[in-house]
Amino acid sequence: MDLKEKSSRMNCELLATCSALGYLEGDTYHKEADCLESVKDLIRFLRHEDDTRDIRQQLGAGQIVQNDLLPIIIQHGQDKALFDACIRLMVNLTQPAMLCFGKVPDDPVFRHHFLLVTSHLQAYKEEFAGEAVFGILSETLYTLLQLDWEQRQEEDNLLIERILLLVRNVLHVPADPCEEKKVDDDASIHDRLLWAIHMSGFDDLIKFLASAQSEQQWSMHVLEIISLMFRDQTPEGLVSAGHARSAEEKHRDTLELEALRQKELATKRSRTLQRGTRHSRFGGSYVVEGLKSIGDRDVIYHRNVHHFKNYTHDTGKAVRRVPKRNRQARECKDQRRSALNVRLFLREFCVDFLENCYNRLMYLVKESLIREQTQQHDETYYLWALSFFMAFNRGNGFRADLVSETMSIRAFHYIERNITNYYEMMLTDRKEATSWSRRMHLALKAYQELLLTVNEMDRSQDESIRQSSSVIKSNIFYLMEYREIFLTLLRKYDETRQPHSYLIDLVESTHLFLRMLERFCKGRRSLMVQKVRRRRSRGKKKPSSPETSPEALVETWKIVEEELRASAFQLSESLTENTVPFDATSETPLEDQKTEAMVRVQDALLSRLAPEALGLLRAAREVWPEGDVFGSADVEPEEELELLKQILHANLPRSSPPEPAEEEDEDAAELEEDELESVQISEKEFNFLDFIKRFSNPSVVRPYLHLLKSYSKNTPHTNHCIARMLHRLAVDLKMEAQIFQLSVFNLFNKILSDPAAAAYKELVTFAKFVLNRFFSLAAQNNKAYVELLFWKNVGAVREMTEGYGIDREETKPSWTEVEEEELRNLYEEHRHSEGVPDIVETLLPLLSNSNRTRRHVVMQLVHMGLVENAKALKKPKKGTQIVLWTEEQEEELQMLYEEYKDSDDVLGNLLKKLTAKRSRARVVDKLLSMGLVSERRQLYKKRSRSAHGKSSGKAMKLLFFQTEEELTQGLLDDFGDRDEEEDESEEESEEEKDEAQESETQHVTRRSRSLPSTEERGPDVGSTVYALQQEGLSGPLLWLQNSLYKTAMYRDDDGFSQDVPFVPFGEENADAMENKTFRRLLRKLGLRPPANEQETFWRIPAEISDSQLKSAAAALRPRDEVPKGAEEKKEERKKEKEEGEVSVEHRVQALRAVRLKRQRKRHTSEHTGTRGSFRVCNLSQMTAVQSREKASNKRSRLLDDENEENGIYCRISN
Repeated sequence: MDLKEKSSRMNCELLATCSALGYLEGDTYHKEADCLESVKDLIRFLRHEDDTRDIRQQLGAGQIVQNDLLPIIIQHGQDKALFDACIRLMVNLTQPAMLCFGKVPDDPVFRHHFLLVTSHLQAYKEEFAGEAVFGILSETLYTLLQLDWEQRQEEDNLLIERILLLVRNVLHVPADPCEEKKVDDDASIHDRLLWAIHMSGFDDLIKFLASAQSEQQWSMHVLEIISLMFRDQTPEGLVSAGHARSAEEKHRDTLELEALRQKELATKRSRTLQRGTRHSRFGGSYVVEGLKSIGDRDVIYHRNVHHFKNYTHDTGKAVRRVPKRNRQARECKDQRRSALNVRLFLREFCVDFLENCYNRLMYLVKESLIREQTQQHDETYYLWALSFFMAFNRGNGFRADLVSETMSIRAFHYIERNITNYYEMMLTDRKEATSWSRRMHLALKAYQELLLTVNEMDRSQDESIRQSSSVIKSNIFYLMEYREIFLTLLRKYDETRQPHSYLIDLVESTHLFLRMLERFCKGRRSLMVQKVRRRRSRGKKKPSSPETSPEALVETWKIVEEELRASAFQLSESLTENTVPFDATSETPLEDQKTEAMVRVQDALLSRLAPEALGLLRAAREVWPEGDVFGSADVEPEEELELLKQILHANLPRSSPPEPAEEEDEDAAELEEDELESVQISEKEFNFLDFIKRFSNPSVVRPYLHLLKSYSKNTPHTNHCIARMLHRLAVDLKMEAQIFQLSVFNLFNKILSDPAAAAYKELVTFAKFVLNRFFSLAAQNNKAYVELLFWKNVGAVREMTEGYGIDREETKPSWTEVEEEELRNLYEEHRHSEGVPDIVETLLPLLSNSNRTRRHVVMQLVHMGLVENAKALKKPKKGTQIVLWTEEQEEELQMLYEEYKDSDDVLGNLLKKLTAKRSRARVVDKLLSMGLVSERRQLYKKRSRSAHGKSSGKAMKLLFFQTEEELTQGLLDDFGDRDEEEDESEEESEEEKDEAQESETQHVTRRSRSLPSTEERGPDVGSTVYALQQEGLSGPLLWLQNSLYKTAMYRDDDGFSQDVPFVPFGEENADAMENKTFRRLLRKLGLRPPANEQETFWRIPAEISDSQLKSAAAALRPRDEVPKGAEEKKEERKKEKEEGEVSVEHRVQALRAVRLKRQRKRHTSEHTGTRGSFRVCNLSQMTAVQSREKASNKRSRLLDDENEENGIYCRISN
């Protein structure tokens, strides 16, 4: 009751508001005093309407637009405020029904309201189809556009936009097919509306907005209006408007009429044959021999014998209803021909638009789309305009300069990307699959028009245009995504989602593309194209669990115990605060997470993260104090140590990860394949015939045959495209057996028996060719008739034509008993031979049959049971599988080392002479373990004396011509980093190249670093860590430790890891990266500084394994006291530094003396006056310095900053 009262009250309020607007007397409208306020009230009412759009329906039923609003703006347009308010109200009332309801409602009640709103919009459109309305709109818009930007107010811009939106909404209203039963060349309501736009001059304003540089903000509105103006038109229809029919059109019409005439004559002949010579009411009864009825008897036919040809068992049965999801997609709408005067006006509009507006407008719209400044799906207007106007330009005397903006590779790429996106959305958004299919069809039309325009450019008389066409074709034929787009679309065609017209455009576009590609290939000897190869790995390897063997556990516990005792069981503050032993987001109750916490402690111990394990244990003790499961509250450190040992050796239950649901298997597999897919791009020589072979697939052939079923309704060009593709498969590829299918033969029978078969000569000839080939094959293969029931791929076609089992015989070659015995004897003879890394490669040249491949031998060995599987014979990697050294190999290595230890390249000679080839790293490690060398630098290449002698003079010359600043900086760097070079003696590269002459003149030598073992760097890292802690860098140390540990967890074990950038986050970490001691720690851990100007951050090298990273992370434990021996080592370094400073002083004095002596020889005595107080050094000191330089094979740096500031110089005393 309340709802009815509210509804009636709302109707009364609306009625009172509408009455307050004014009234129409004859042709004059008298507005009331409250007219403006009433219009604003109606706008407020529309804001609060319900889901059924009741206010909109009531205003439409009251004809408020026809009787009030339009007369107000026509007769009272001088009232600017009232005019603005009326335009606002009409923009709201003319909104499309689809916008009001979101979509076409499925509910019958809402569908009824949707249709009512649409009917009101159609009534509005009919009222707008008058010159008076558009006259006032054109005048107002013209006045506003005359204002400069400085004079134009914000209200003026809003009014311009509202007028454009109003025109767009009116043009968008669909036609009513029940009311408008118009034929071609008759004026519809839309035609009348277009004529009103033309007569009012509004079309000229549209062209001005499209071409004016100052009005580019309205580009999207203008394009929408233009697309709606040409909604019912075709480019071909506008091109031919006002012109006499061409000879080609007359010939096409003649063929169509002839086909219809032949069908009519054939129908008359069949009717004549069906009539008997005399009249008989009794048609007769016949027994059909060989055709069984429901029982065992033959069928009795009670109709005229002439109709028996169409007899089936389904006669009289109810037609089975096709499910909605399996129904063929419906066409959008039919095109109609407008009145001649409208077509002529639109043709002139197109000509002017192409000459003055097209390129600029399309550029602005494209930029807006790329920058995402438009609304959703606005790109469809761009695609329509591209296809429509380029087609019109192609038919109306083609000019390439008029469409140059959209004739580029960028346009091809943009459309191809949209086609791919629309197809993906059509699969994912199934509720809106029809809409996505229409957008995809629009993009395909645009792509087809681009190809047609390129093809038209080839025929141009202008050489530059033909050259541009060649460049575009070379690009689209080179890239794989452009070559294979049609192949992909054909394979993915779905008749339930994509209409028949889409398939026609797809087939015609494919035909055009193949014809252009074939012509392009014929003019060249070879064509190189891009090849994209996608490799998909089988999946990520599961992170390897730490070793749990007794020996490994003992070694792990030894390291953990030492680390905990060294830290005196003290934990850092950050580790204590951030450790949480339970998962608060887990659905498992807190009490049931004790076991999981215990497992986490064990994992930390296995990873040798002692502080984390102890922190977890103490945190778990606070959460679960009952039962002393994690120890009592007053537990001693030794008891904690024993408890951790028990946890490490305990066999704890571990929960397996949950298996994913079966429904999500496919999606998860697809996502995993996308993530693990690696793309490799290369080039290959293009072969057109090989490309056509890819179309020889049932999923490609089936859409062509589906389109062939409507051969009588297809255009001759469409039938030609189908026949040409089938001809390529059947004749060029000799794959006619792929068309041997029962439904295809039924279609061929229909074509051959068609009375108008003369109009389809190409199809008739092809059908006869295929049928002749089939019956020839059936005479040799009696299973050919059974093969008619199935679609066949290439393998099935080959078996059908050449014989069954051919492929299996070829893939599995036969071995005779003699060959098997020979293989067995050779395998037994060489299986235990030493120095044979790959037995299969050894057996291949010894076999009597030289045609055997490695795969054949491996398969036969597995088949004979000589090996378990093919993995046992997997080809070993070079230099990585040999790990163990025999006694003979160790003796050989020692003997070779004694022989070549004095050579310039010791390691290179060893690698060449060793019998069992091994990597450089293996040989170096073995030499160190045998004690033949004490450090790696002893194995580096030495500079040859000849090279040194030749380049020494040049080097000294360069040395003494350096400026004082360069000398100062060089020597400062050398001795400032001397401690680092001594600490990092194990970090130099194993594979440093020998470039002797360049190393004399260059100051920088690139060195790759490898991570030293924990035992080697233990005390050094410990002292450095302690020093950094004293400087207040505990936070960056913890960040470094966590980073190393995380990198180790995600590092692959397959040897294909990459360098990981070490990026500091936060000011504290960034400041630490500037600390010299912190960077020295990074070098000791094996991290690499930026190699060149293209790198910004330090990197964790790919050569460092996950175990090394974990060891490095474990070595960064917090220290509360100075490690043993650290003070002594610090004193030793201090002494060495002092000695180094003394040697620096001597070295500087000697080199400066030589320089001054040479200057004295070149200059006169007046320029050699005293320059201050000099310190004197003798020549023996200089000789000693030079001898030390020759002994150390390091680059020299000159002159310390401190020495330069104090003014220290030296000269040779006379």
